[in-house]
Amino acid sequence: MSFDLLESAKNIFNSSVVSQASSQLGESEGGIQKALSGIIPTIFTGLLNKAGSDGDAGGIFNMIKSVAGDANSSAIAGALGGGGLLAKGGDLLRSLFGDKVSSITGMLASFAGIKESSANTLLQTAAPATLGVAGQYAVQNNLTPNSFLSFLNTQKDKILGAVPGGLNLAGVLGLASLGDLSKKLGNLASGIGSGAANAANTTINTVKQASGGRWIWPLLLILVAIILLWYLMKGCGGGKHDGTVVTDSITTSQLADSASINVTETTPVTETRESIKVTLPDGTILDAYKGGIEDQLVTFLKDGSKSAGKDVWFDFDNLNFKTGSAQLTDESNKQIGNIAAILKAFPKTKIKIGGYTDRTGDSTQNVKLSGQRAEAVVTELKKLNTDMAQLLGAEGYGSQFAKAAATAPDEERKKDRHISVSVREK
Repeated sequence: MSFDLLESAKNIFNSSVVSQASSQLGESEGGIQKALSGIIPTIFTGLLNKAGSDGDAGGIFNMIKSVAGDANSSAIAGALGGGGLLAKGGDLLRSLFGDKVSSITGMLASFAGIKESSANTLLQTAAPATLGVAGQYAVQNNLTPNSFLSFLNTQKDKILGAVPGGLNLAGVLGLASLGDLSKKLGNLASGIGSGAANAANTTINTVKQASGGRWIWPLLLILVAIILLWYLMKGCGGGKHDGTVVTDSITTSQLADSASINVTETTPVTETRESIKVTLPDGTILDAYKGGIEDQLVTFLKDGSKSAGKDVWFDFDNLNFKTGSAQLTDESNKQIGNIAAILKAFPKTKIKIGGYTDRTGDSTQNVKLSGQRAEAVVTELKKLNTDMAQLLGAEGYGSQFAKAAATAPDEERKKDRHISVSVREK
């Protein structure tokens, strides 16, 4: 019997999970069940959309494998109890849907007749477990990035058919219909297969022309097998880039790591920024830039109407690293010192540091480097005697949330390279 991705995911959300969610969220079991009937296919549809749009098979593959261990009822129960899976779920949802997460949450809440906060918790809880089912299947069957895309293509019709009619998911994703998504993924999967077939046919024709002898066919079969294997493996880690060092990907949202990029402009472009003074509650005055992280962060912390949370992020705008490393440049110390001063002035504030890259370079190495750079910032904050209780750790996301394609101009890609501060409590 062939594997059914959708049904396997549904089986994790058993009656015990539904009962616990109902009790903890204050919703009826019927409302929870109806919400899940929309949430599970919605998450998978987000995966299909990302697979059909991004062209980053390796990044998608790493994402689903990273949550393979979360595809179980006990992990869901822990998340409903306030475990760390909720934060992971929020990150996954942003990766799949970007800034449309809130719209999807509201739509699901309305569809199921439950509170929006309940829909949000269910979405964040379900994302790692649901995607983890795909990750488990990929790991257990030794899939490659390209063979995983081909597998998704076999599952797409049932997934898209399970999206409830009351959810305008196509509209939220900017599609005329979910059928467009089906065609897009189908074309992508066909391209993977035809690429391998074309390469194999070319080899066959070349060898046939070179010799008419019967002895050549065993060699032909070996060559064809090697080519097919190469095509399946090249999606992640199989296709190496020219250098062994990852293309420098994390600097700030505005400044590219110039030592790793070939600048084509003959005349450098200088951005003029307005310098300001930021005054903290304890009387400390910081030198900063208007609209920079200090300005935005302090304004946010002073605003009692704004809530902290895992979706609240601020990008460093004057932070750089030495090429290919997690070593901060000397000029970065000033902004890190300003963040330390802000945390001291707002002692209830708790933050997490995140590292992000563009899509160039090896995706696995990008995750590693982005994590090392985020950790480097936390280490510096500790050296400045920041209260340990205010630092909730660091995480590298690599190119998971990158919007620009690897082939896009650097002006677009540099927006994906940054270190950010997430305000989790204030």
